[in-house]
Amino acid sequence: MTPYRDINDEEWQRVAPLLPELRPRSELRGRPLANTRSVLNGVLWVMYSGATWSAMPRKYPSYQTCHRRFKAWHESGVLKRVMDQLFGEASAELCGMMEARMRIHVSPEAKAARTPAAPAAPSKPAVYGPASSQSAVPSVFSLAGSYKQAA
Repeated sequence: MTPYRDINDEEWQRVAPLLPELRPRSELRGRPLANTRSVLNGVLWVMYSGATWSAMPRKYPSYQTCHRRFKAWHESGVLKRVMDQLFGEASAELCGMMEARMRIHVSPEAKAARTPAAPAAPSKPAVYGPASSQSAVPSVFSLAGSYKQAA
């Protein structure tokens, strides 16, 4: 793969229609929305570099914002379409690497379904033969006898 760089204007024109419109902040209170293009650049930086979200350079929006939009885009399938548009065949490799790093939260029902069933009959404990009379490592107590005689 080539080294990472932010997307240029031509690439942005191709992928901008694929990204969902966010509600304007005039309806909501709080901080203004981060620029979608810079958020996408931050997401792509994490995917390309393999670094943690908190290690993102300061030129991108906060890592919490980038991670939140990454999760939303990934769950809705938008990220896959954007990656296909930008990288073509290499997008499958990048998406696969990112999915391998993602933590997957599993419901208790799904976790129980994946756990193998307990065996019907308990297995027999292992039977070991008698210990040999000659141990490779001498016992501490056997050495103490020679010291008693010396005293």
